[in-house]
Amino acid sequence: MKPAATPSLPEPASRRAGWRRGRVSHQLPQCWLAILTLFCGIFLSSAAPAKTNAWELVQGRGVLRWGNDAEGGAPYIFHAPDHPEILTGFEVDLANEIAGRLKLRSEFVQGNWDMLVPTLRQGGSIDIIIAGLERTPENQAKVAMSRPYYFFAQQLVVRAGTPPVSGLAGMRGKKIGVLSGTASQRLAEAEPGVEVKVYQDNVNYFRDLEVGRLDAVLTDTPIARAYLSGNTKLIPAGPPFARGAYAIAVRHDEASLLELLNPLIASMLSDGTLERIYTKYGLWNDDQPRLADWKDEGQVGEQHRSALREWSTYLPLLLKAAVTTVWVTCGGMVVAVVWGLVLALARLEGPRPVRWAAIAYIEVFRGTPLLLQIYFLYFGLAQQFGLRLPAGVAAIVSLGLNYAANEAENYRAGLQAVPRGQSEAAAALGMSRALALRRVLLPQALRIALPSITNDFIAMFKDSSIVSVIALVELTKQYQIRAIDTGDYVGLGLMTAGIYFVMSYAASLGARQLERKLRHDPR
Repeated sequence: MKPAATPSLPEPASRRAGWRRGRVSHQLPQCWLAILTLFCGIFLSSAAPAKTNAWELVQGRGVLRWGNDAEGGAPYIFHAPDHPEILTGFEVDLANEIAGRLKLRSEFVQGNWDMLVPTLRQGGSIDIIIAGLERTPENQAKVAMSRPYYFFAQQLVVRAGTPPVSGLAGMRGKKIGVLSGTASQRLAEAEPGVEVKVYQDNVNYFRDLEVGRLDAVLTDTPIARAYLSGNTKLIPAGPPFARGAYAIAVRHDEASLLELLNPLIASMLSDGTLERIYTKYGLWNDDQPRLADWKDEGQVGEQHRSALREWSTYLPLLLKAAVTTVWVTCGGMVVAVVWGLVLALARLEGPRPVRWAAIAYIEVFRGTPLLLQIYFLYFGLAQQFGLRLPAGVAAIVSLGLNYAANEAENYRAGLQAVPRGQSEAAAALGMSRALALRRVLLPQALRIALPSITNDFIAMFKDSSIVSVIALVELTKQYQIRAIDTGDYVGLGLMTAGIYFVMSYAASLGARQLERKLRHDPR
């Protein structure tokens, strides 16, 4: 006979709860471990993709994606004057010819000139770079490069009527414009006593040379030849020098593409295709037949540099550029605070035409891009009206006029937040409206608006980076230049972010101190 089961007493609630907590505590690590394993698997699979033949990927896609910057201008890549929607140029024709011989469709991918190499190295958006990229050890340390497709040299350009110049050595104490990330920049920076202005495109440094902001431009011979054609304001200074070569860039792990590109370039030279393309744009000269004699001396291996390990070299450069950021920001904020107060008072206290003018100014400057305003003040005024603002002045004025619209609204909000009784009390004491504003209303409005003004001041530290378009090397631009040189975006980024944080935090502490001084004693 089976013995009857002994009835069990219910466990105490505290014991049951403890058992559940114990069971859950044992299950939770397993759950989190499974989740962690899953994420690690996803990360490792994305961080270390399987090696795939680059040519097979391109061939399977049926498209050869080549990177360039359409702002590069003639004769490389530019919009046809008669058909602005069509891109032309000798590198456009070269890319189309290469894609056609590979039985692929050519696809142009727009990118910023000085970010093309990082974009290629990152992978995913472009397969090759055909953009006047120089075959130098510096570039070969970052990307693999084909055999040359064009030989060029450096050309110094000056204004017509300038006394004869004996090369770079004769430019000491002068200002020279160069394109960012090129052999021109490296040569100019290596020459002692030369003030180098770095530009992001091939057009604006010629404009600055024409209006007298620069003493010379150092650039590649194709650019110089295209811009000097029909231009009576500029002339070449001496013969070309420091010869170099353009080559196609691919990633270091894409040897299969190089094995196809090198024979293609050689065949295009031998069958006259390169001569036909270059003659079309006036680029064929006695140097180009030497392309056939070029001997491959081997690729430079990919190199990785750590800016953090070399901080003693790069931190001073970043700090020097940060000084530019500080004085541009502080100058711009002074203009913004003063002009913003004038706008706020004009909008609130002025006659109707003045009020409408102030409103129109605020809406226009808040509703249009800061970059457009900088271009208008720096290039537009010089070209159309002969008003040649120095780059630093243009940067301060542009930032100040733009942010003044925001500060005007901050002041207006502060003035409208002051109780009406304050105005009535001032009038009862016999104060004029101007005296009441100065003694009673504005001090209170400033305390109310100060946090918003502080936020704008800190924001301007970051927005000041946009002034690099007019050849001011501030902190962000210096970071970009050095990151392109070293390939270390993380280490330099950490140092740059730290400097920005210190500047912004110092501004925040100063604002808090000012708030304490302006605050009334609560007693």
